[in-house]
Amino acid sequence: MAESPNLTPDEQATLIAQLQSEASALRDELDETNQGVLALYAELDEQAEQLRQASDLKSRFLSYMSHEFRTPLGSILSITGLLTDELDGPLSPEQHKQVAFVSGAARELSDMVDDLLDLAKIEAGRISISPAWFDMLDLFAALRGMFRPIVDGSAVDLIFEEPVGIPRLYTDDKKLAQILRNFISNSLKFTTRGEVRVSAQLENKDHVRFAVSDTGIGIAPELHGALFEDFSQVDSPLQKRLRGTGLGLSLCKRFAALLGGEVGVQSTPGTGSTFFVIIPLAIAVEPADET
Repeated sequence: MAESPNLTPDEQATLIAQLQSEASALRDELDETNQGVLALYAELDEQAEQLRQASDLKSRFLSYMSHEFRTPLGSILSITGLLTDELDGPLSPEQHKQVAFVSGAARELSDMVDDLLDLAKIEAGRISISPAWFDMLDLFAALRGMFRPIVDGSAVDLIFEEPVGIPRLYTDDKKLAQILRNFISNSLKFTTRGEVRVSAQLENKDHVRFAVSDTGIGIAPELHGALFEDFSQVDSPLQKRLRGTGLGLSLCKRFAALLGGEVGVQSTPGTGSTFFVIIPLAIAVEPADET
């Protein structure tokens, strides 16, 4: 350090001592800050581990509970099936009505159990994607057959528009079918008359948009953001009659993410709703085509 011509040797020594003292105090302050940061990191790590353990426990609980419910529910459905078929003797009209109530409640609970089990698997990272080549016409045909018993004789028409210009898809058709099945089921629940229309069209050269539109009760704009959250349900007179877990749309959102896509909704109260999912035409690098 060059000597200042304006300071005497004693003043220079005093200044150096002062600077050294300030530097030492700054080092002590930095050390104390570093120790505080390390303690904070340790606390955050501990809290993250506690959250991970809590999430793991919740997933295990949901999984175990779902498995435990499945056996008695399966027995109830089997017994109601035997009673409905009158294998042990004829039933009166009133008895048929009561058995139908029991069967409907058991199927409702079974659907809830399936939703909870899927949620537990997703949160535990145990759901895998199995992509394969498939044609849209086959998927729509399967869905049409699945819902035919529900819409036959009802005041709601279920219409599947023929896909035009859409190539074969390479994705998990079972996950996609589950998304569309949830959309269609919800639309049928909240549409008392009119139609539910299922369509598919290219969103761009790499993505396809599947939509389920209905002429139902519609949903207020302020509720759109929460529709795809866990246990979210629309507050309406129909909702009070139709029970559910509120997990269906949440699972749709998670399945769509697994397929590399996203879900959304457009709705106007009193007019109807359109739920849609946009996914890539191919979820991964395409294997050699089977020609």
